[in-house]
Amino acid sequence: MENEFRCVIQGEPASAKNQRRIIKIHGSPRIIKSKKALDYSKAFNEQCPSMESPYDCDVSLWVNVWYASRRPDLACIDLVQDLLQGHAYNNDRQVKASMALWGLDKGNPRCEIIVRPLPGFQNSLGVSSISLSEIWGMDLETPKKE
Repeated sequence: MENEFRCVIQGEPASAKNQRRIIKIHGSPRIIKSKKALDYSKAFNEQCPSMESPYDCDVSLWVNVWYASRRPDLACIDLVQDLLQGHAYNNDRQVKASMALWGLDKGNPRCEIIVRPLPGFQNSLGVSSISLSEIWGMDLETPKKE
C-alpha cells in the first residue's frame, strides 16, 4: 500500500512490562526495563529506519511477531509501539488501532511492522466508525451479531 511505513526488525522482541528491575539511583529505588528489553531497544533503534517526516496524524499499527520459541506472548507490543516514536510517528498516542499476530520461526525471530495513516475521523465513535478494510487495507469486517 502506498503511503505506509514498513520495516523488519531482526531479533526476538522483549516485553516492556515483564521482568522489570529495581535499582537505586542516588539512594532512591527506581524500576527500569529488563536487560533484555534495554538490549532490544538498542537493536531496534539501530535497525529501524526513520521517516523524513513521521506521521503526525492518527495511525494503525500492524505487527507480526516471530519468536524463536513458543514461550513468549505478545506483551512486546507496548515496547514496539513506544520504540516507533520518532521513527514512524511522533507519539504513540497516535496509534488508534493495533493488530498483533504471533508466529514461530526458530531460526529467524523478528518483528514485521506496518504503520498506516488512518482516514480522518471527527466524531465521538472514534475508530469504530471506520470500516476494518479502511484501517487494515484488506477486506476484513466485524462478524455480524445475530
